[in-house]
Amino acid sequence: MTHPTHPENLLKQVRSDQPLPPLEQWNPEFCGDIPMRISRDGRWFYQGGEIKRTAMVKMFSRILWKEGERYYLKTPVEKVGIEVEDVPFQVISVHRLEQSPPVLVFETATGEQIEAGAEHPLRVETDPVTGEPSPYLMIRLGMEGRIQRTVYYQLAEWAELDNTAGVERWVIDSQGERFVLGEN
Repeated sequence: MTHPTHPENLLKQVRSDQPLPPLEQWNPEFCGDIPMRISRDGRWFYQGGEIKRTAMVKMFSRILWKEGERYYLKTPVEKVGIEVEDVPFQVISVHRLEQSPPVLVFETATGEQIEAGAEHPLRVETDPVTGEPSPYLMIRLGMEGRIQRTVYYQLAEWAELDNTAGVERWVIDSQGERFVLGEN
């Protein structure tokens, strides 16, 4: 018999054929941490082994919850802590809807479609030592996705130079919001 907080038992409590579950309405008991982590590159691991089943990763991502700086898998009856090395999602593609205003539509590795805008802002952190950019997109419920380098390069191709207040910045617009990708 498997432990009640075993990942397979968590998945039995949530259906995948419906919209995202109402995690914000669930207040289950904390049942401790489980040996699960999401690596910086977005791969999921349980007890040290990579979870290869895409459907299982997608299901886990649907019950992912963040409180403060901690991440949990949350169902109506239990909540277990997991480790996330950076952010839980990976943004793997983008396309631009040429309308007025333009809309950037991103896709995560788990298949979610996110339109950048006020509710889903883009941000870029720059490593103070290397100067390398780390771009992120707000996915949902306070959780972000790391924008893969190829996607960032696509955004850079679409970016425009803005010289507001004497500072040259590369910016991109989506749903009437302006996001800074970098400075000259």
